[in-house]
Amino acid sequence: MNILASEWIKVRSVHSTWVLAASTVLVTVAVSLLGISGLLADWVTELPTDWDPTGISFKGILVGQILAAMLGVQAISGEYATGMITTTLTITPKRWVLLSAKAGVTALVALATSVLAVVTSFAASQAVLGATGLPTASLADPDVLRALACAVLYLVLSAVLGLAFGTITRSSSGALSIVVTIALLIPALAPGLPGAIGDFAGTYWPTTAGQAAYTVVSNSPVLPLMGIAVMTVFTLYSFIAAQLVLRLRDV
Repeated sequence: MNILASEWIKVRSVHSTWVLAASTVLVTVAVSLLGISGLLADWVTELPTDWDPTGISFKGILVGQILAAMLGVQAISGEYATGMITTTLTITPKRWVLLSAKAGVTALVALATSVLAVVTSFAASQAVLGATGLPTASLADPDVLRALACAVLYLVLSAVLGLAFGTITRSSSGALSIVVTIALLIPALAPGLPGAIGDFAGTYWPTTAGQAAYTVVSNSPVLPLMGIAVMTVFTLYSFIAAQLVLRLRDV
């Protein structure tokens, strides 16, 4: 408990933690609303056959996940940048305990941030859709609560992934490069890859599969719970890799 308290004090005392948390909420909501506003005229004219007012509400997560990941990155990269990591490892020689404590605190901060981002994005998006006379979703509709829960979990997993990559690279810029590549670049390039490789990357890549979890109507062959399970397993393996790297190197 002392280690958890210590890590919580570190995280809450860093200004960038709250800047990133607020940015995650604002950007997620703003990008979702911008995506809706750009297509409202088309939707009013002709509603898509796969209309999913719930999934539409979370388009901003595509960008918000990067900021959520940076919440995890800064939880450890700042200590490497200042050299404080040496003191931290001296005080807490059991490195797996240290990283687990950081993951726990990161997940809690990300959970609060994600709940606010997801609920606000959903409410604001449904208000905009309703104001234009388009069909909306409510919490009482089938699978909507599941979609909200999966959206929150997806952002929390993104933050833990950020912590893992920050530990491995010991650099904010290095971890950010990995996050952007995994979350945005590979899914964008996947359709251009040949044959089965492109099909697999475009469907079962961890972030792509995870994003299928917070939809209600989807053409993806990945079931929602399967999608979030793929993302969870990928995060777990990344965290284990980070634990091994931290244990095997000097600092």
